[in-house]
This record gives sequence, structure tokens and C-alpha cells, in this order.
Amino acid sequence: MNGSPIRLGIIGMGPANMASTMTLLQDEPDLRYTITAACARRPDVLEQAARQFGIPFWTTDYRELVDRDDVDVVCVYSPDALHAESCIAALRNGKHVICTKPMVTALEDARRLVDLVRASGAKFLVGQTMRFDRQFLDAKKRLDDGELGDLIALESYYLHDMRPIFDTTPWRLHMPQDFMFGGCVHSIDVLRAFGGDIRRVHAIANKGGLTEAYPMQNNFFLNVEFTSGVIGRVSGLYGIVHPPTPMMQFGIYGAKGSLQGEFTDNEPGQIRVVLDKSLDQGVETTLYEAERDLSSYGHGATVIRYMRHFQHCLDNDEEPSPGVLDGAKSVAAGEAAWESVRTGNAVDVFSDF
Repeated sequence: MNGSPIRLGIIGMGPANMASTMTLLQDEPDLRYTITAACARRPDVLEQAARQFGIPFWTTDYRELVDRDDVDVVCVYSPDALHAESCIAALRNGKHVICTKPMVTALEDARRLVDLVRASGAKFLVGQTMRFDRQFLDAKKRLDDGELGDLIALESYYLHDMRPIFDTTPWRLHMPQDFMFGGCVHSIDVLRAFGGDIRRVHAIANKGGLTEAYPMQNNFFLNVEFTSGVIGRVSGLYGIVHPPTPMMQFGIYGAKGSLQGEFTDNEPGQIRVVLDKSLDQGVETTLYEAERDLSSYGHGATVIRYMRHFQHCLDNDEEPSPGVLDGAKSVAAGEAAWESVRTGNAVDVFSDF
């Protein structure tokens, strides 16, 4: 595919308007993406987006999109519970796939996708935007370069008052969205990126009650044990009044130093580092200006980065990261966490993919 146009079929428009974000890829001189087809459930939203961004074909049936010869890559941005059917259909039709997080919401579906990707040889990228934020990329390099030493512990939190989000994406309330996968998976994936595979999870949860119509538990604390012996914790709180803290944060604690990274959509972020060899110099702080807002969620710049990575993988026959196995292992950790919530016990994470 090196040098050829890469033709995208987008499933799911939504208020973040992925067509708008994807169209910006065409303004990047090194990228070769073009949108040839779009799909959404609401014909009015779909037709408006298609006309606005010059998409030549649109349909309300995802099966029509994945069957088209002028689509090389299917991009899945539909509600969480619909990801599996679209990804499976795309792979069975010989397409490469980019799927926003969570990849799927059930372990059985994750196993099917892993098997299909292996059988087809298709490229599959999970659109975990946090992995492509500058704070994460810089922290990962510091860790990989050995600056922080051997890992001891990891933590991540993702806190979000979902009430205004329910107003703009009511499917999250009525489907409803499972925030173990729709929220905690961000933090689970980041911890896995730093610490590797998770062996065991112990989780507790409650229902915040701020949105009476939301029927599920939506606040979570997870303690995790990695196969390496590193320990970690995840805080995922989505039924709360947002506290005076960043939306997302991760901590890396190593034998040579400790690091904290902070994110909030559409706002500046930072990394703070303390190294054991230079304790007298105090905290090293790196500030990151807010990136230009390319979507309603402020993820446009990270989407461009992962699309650049995906193009590189297509051109050089490399496996995308995070790929289907990363997505599956995060789903497996989420499913183990739900089992732990139900039983009160620590639960081993399925890993036999």
C-alpha cells in the first residue's frame, strides 16, 4: 500500500464528528487518507456530515460499508456495544480496522477478534488516545530509557462528571454505556503500556446516583497485580461532581525515580519527575500547552498521531500498537474486575489469547 491512497470507511459520526477529525488528516502532507464512505444510524446526521465533508457514499447499514471495494480501512466510532459486530464484519470482508476504545465490551468478542486478525493478517489498531498524548509518549520514553529504574508500582485515575456528556450522547445513558470498559479501560490500557500484562484484579464499585436514570454502577477502584510482580491501582469515577483535579493522571514509581503525568481535555498538561540521584534539585516539571482543538473532545491531535502510526504500519507491514491483543487484554482485565465486584474476591485475568 506504500504510496497509494488509503481509503477510509467511517462507522459512527457522533457529536465529536469523526468525519470532521478524519478530514483534517487530508491537511497533513505526509498522510494519504481519504474518506470514501460513511455510516451512522441517524440519516439526518449522516447526510449532513457526508455533504459537509464531501464523502461520496453514505449508508445506515454498516454491512454495506464493509462490503465496498473502495474501502481499505474501516474506522469504527459507533457506541461501544456495537463495536464487535462492525469489527467482525470488516475483518471478514478483508478490511483493516481502526476501532476506538473500548475495542469491545465482552471477553468472548475480544477472543473472536484476536482469532480473526490472526487468520486474516489484517492490521488492527485500538484508538486509545491517551497513548498518543505527549505526556504519555514522553513518560514512556523516560521509562524505556531506564531513567526511572525498575518498576515498583503504577497508578492511574480517570475522573469525569458524565452528566453533560449524557446530554450530548444520550446513548451512553439509554444503552447504557458500561463505564468499566468505556472509562476504566483508558487507565487499564495505560498501566498495561507501562507495566505489561495484568495477572489479577480486585475491584469494588458503587452507583453515584447523580443521574438517577443511569442504571449501573459507575464508580470503580481497582487494585491490580502484574505478572512481573509490579502492583498498581486504577480509579475510575464517572458518577461524581468533578473534583478540583485534572481529568486524568498516571503515576510511575521506579527504583530510580517517580513520575506523575496529568491530562485534561482541551487544557494544558504536565509531567513532574523526582529522581533519586538528584533529590536536592527538587521536582523537574515539563509543561505542555493545550493542543489546538480539532474535535469536540479535544482528541484531534492524538487521532492524527495514531493515524500516522497506522499508515506507517500499513506501509512497512508492522503491527500497530496498541493492537488487537492489547485491546483484548484490557477487556479481559475489565471483565475480571466486574467479576471481582460481583464476588468480592480477587480474580485472575484471562490471558490465553
